[in-house]
Amino acid sequence: MILAAGRGMRMRPLTDETPKPLLAVRGKPLIQWPMESLAAAGFNRLVVNTAWLGEQLHAFCADWQARHAGNTVTVSREGQDFGYALETAGGIARALPLLGAVFWVLAGDVFVPEFSFSQDSVARFQASGQLAHIWLVPNPPHNPRGDFGLSPEGLAQNQADVKHTYSTIGLYRRELFEPPWCEIIPGNPQGTAEPLAPLLRRAMDAGLVSAELYRGPWVDVGTPERLSELDARPEPPSTSPPQ
Repeated sequence: MILAAGRGMRMRPLTDETPKPLLAVRGKPLIQWPMESLAAAGFNRLVVNTAWLGEQLHAFCADWQARHAGNTVTVSREGQDFGYALETAGGIARALPLLGAVFWVLAGDVFVPEFSFSQDSVARFQASGQLAHIWLVPNPPHNPRGDFGLSPEGLAQNQADVKHTYSTIGLYRRELFEPPWCEIIPGNPQGTAEPLAPLLRRAMDAGLVSAELYRGPWVDVGTPERLSELDARPEPPSTSPPQ
């Protein structure tokens, strides 16, 4: 599931007429980067939630699916259904009938061009019994205090002396968004808007969230300045083997 329903207030005026996930980075819409990475790794069923300027994202997803045979993109239309975005946990709960027993979640406005959405990661997570596995990153300047700790055993920690920033990338088990963990009715027919962090913290306190630190390129494209800086940086040399 790719989260793409937010208003992007900090990106104004760029997001007044364009949803943030469709802003271009290095010649491609932000959301296209993870869509291509997921498809290349064999994850061919995507769900995208929308609200602000959702019709533009609907058109983009339909066009992308048409150009990528064997891939499907299902849109969870929060703006059309309720008139507002349901936040992260609310949006995932709304889309739950469209998702499998285990699924990726990531934000459509985070630039992580080298992240590996691997089948091995999914297999390890499925065998772990954890409710979630999240990727953390070194703290960027705009979040110096971080979000979650990481124990030597690889568990995410609600309380820790050293905290890292949540990358927005994670593997989740659908049980986390069902009772008794989540109070939202599965499918979220009432349109409850709820953030993900409190739900994650409850699971962390029960020792049911694992984590690892990702040190590759990662940018939360949250302001026009960050977008400009990202486009101004030279692209790193390709690490792909010669053809």
